[in-house]
Amino acid sequence: MPDDAPTVKQVATRGYGAEVILYNRNSIKREELAQSLAEERNLTVIPPYDHPHVIAGQGTAAKELIEEVGIDLLLVCCGGGGLLSGSAIACKSLLPNCQVIGVEPERADDATRSFHSKILQTVYNPDTIADGARTPSLGKITFPLVLQYVDNMVTVSEAAILRTMFLIWERLKIVVEPTGVLAAAALLEGKVKPQGRVGVIISGGNVDLTQVSKLFSSQTRITL
Repeated sequence: MPDDAPTVKQVATRGYGAEVILYNRNSIKREELAQSLAEERNLTVIPPYDHPHVIAGQGTAAKELIEEVGIDLLLVCCGGGGLLSGSAIACKSLLPNCQVIGVEPERADDATRSFHSKILQTVYNPDTIADGARTPSLGKITFPLVLQYVDNMVTVSEAAILRTMFLIWERLKIVVEPTGVLAAAALLEGKVKPQGRVGVIISGGNVDLTQVSKLFSSQTRITL
């Protein structure tokens, strides 16, 4: 994990029995570090998003939603594209006419640029509060899947992310992290025009509650 990862994420991971290795994300690429550790320790690297089984597992979020209620539009947050591509596959398989839109932070818009240009784009260490979307690019597997199954990609501002996160905390009483509200932010901020019944995937609750005051203070510094 990067050494600035939320403390709550580090503590919880150690609590599950894992060894957490911290690195400086400004000077080290996590993919290279993981591969180096795997070679040194004879370990297997399990990609967080660019693997068929991971994509299929993440796609069950959309599958379960659709099995409960029919939708016309599905909004999904996007980092490396595992959740988005898996959800899009599930959605198009069960509801072929349902539109699927992926959402990224404006400051980490590699997937959006990749989608519209049809050429894989990258971004290095983007400065966004949505730490789960700081992935450098879509994967070798997720990129073609996004092109095939996703209908559009949009981005949201840092201010929009914070506004949406605090609204969800306050109104829905759900503790959700910045990355997890990307899809909701696109809807609530008018970046996507609602059509019919809209499904929004809210995913991720790794918020360090001791840092909440800093989040509030950062919101006041962003032009709303």
